Amino acid sequence: MTPSPAPGPVDALQEALDREHAAVYGYAVAGAHLRGRQRKRAAEHLNAHRAARDRLEAVIRAKDATPRPAAASYRLPFPVTGPAKARDLAADLERATLGAYSQLVAAAGRRIRRLSILAMQESAVRQAEWSGAVDPLPGLRT
Repeated sequence: MTPSPAPGPVDALQEALDREHAAVYGYAVAGAHLRGRQRKRAAEHLNAHRAARDRLEAVIRAKDATPRPAAASYRLPFPVTGPAKARDLAADLERATLGAYSQLVAAAGRRIRRLSILAMQESAVRQAEWSGAVDPLPGLRT
């Protein structure tokens, strides 16, 4: 069986954009189950993902492509029933976003690679904030 080819730059950008759309949706869900400082942090992270989404859309347009729109809703990996599950969801969103950016690093040129690496760092910090740890190889499931 031959491995699937690595995605091209626009495909990888679109995948990262999809993950950012999902993160925006997911943080809205998570924030509804949090209170106090954690709710404030979820709102800040939601805004960070909105900004990242907007950056990716601009890069995709600059490549003469049309950014994929957000879905009306996203399937969550598990039911969010309270603060503990909301924190788990936030960590999972960051893990997924980090993975998409790791693919973008492999597919893109220097400028987009830099943007991707910075986004990976930000997601890793947020993942650690929510879960207390970061995967041994951030962005890659081990």
